[in-house]
Amino acid sequence: MQLSTLILVSCLSIFFGAGFSPGSSLGVTALARAVDEHYNQLRTLQAEFTEVYRGAGVERTESGTLWLKKPGKMRWEYRSPREKLFLSDGKSVWLYVKGDRQVRKTAAKQLDDVRSPLAFMLGKLKLEKELQGLSTAVDLSPWMAGDTLLRGVPRGMEDRISGVVVEITPQQQIARIVIEEPDGASTEFRFEQQRENADVSDGEFRFETPAGVEVIDGGFNP
Repeated sequence: MQLSTLILVSCLSIFFGAGFSPGSSLGVTALARAVDEHYNQLRTLQAEFTEVYRGAGVERTESGTLWLKKPGKMRWEYRSPREKLFLSDGKSVWLYVKGDRQVRKTAAKQLDDVRSPLAFMLGKLKLEKELQGLSTAVDLSPWMAGDTLLRGVPRGMEDRISGVVVEITPQQQIARIVIEEPDGASTEFRFEQQRENADVSDGEFRFETPAGVEVIDGGFNP
């Protein structure tokens, strides 16, 4: 996993009937606010995810289930190709690969990882505020027909991230995020079977250290 910090988004479902015009600043603003408004009203989000890393002639695909809960809780449960858990209770973050004798732990505020900003999907940030130069990505094709692609650069991170592409459905859901790095590498997240405001207990975001597993404090490179 290439590490990089990324800053992203949060949703209103009126822009389609309000004269949205791809490429216009008014249309982009309306769409960004619609996405913000949609996610601001969520308490939890569950989705099946696919993560694809491409770089240096390598392509790696992983998949599993993601749970998000306000404030700042995340559970990335990877099933394929190897079982692992990336977990945050909002204060600490754990990374554990099933069968390993060690689990990595770090403070959430010190985390430098492409998954960490996905808490934006619960209304943590504002899309237009965080991504400068926000515009429609007319040069790219959407993953799903009918979706809209927006592109911008995270403020203050131009030297580390060359662009972020956000794919938005007609229901103002985020279906895909692509983080583009200056060296040409990219990390793509696709989200399917999204369930909004489902009951998720806080216990799902607490890590229980398996017997015989050592906890290593400090940064990690998933």
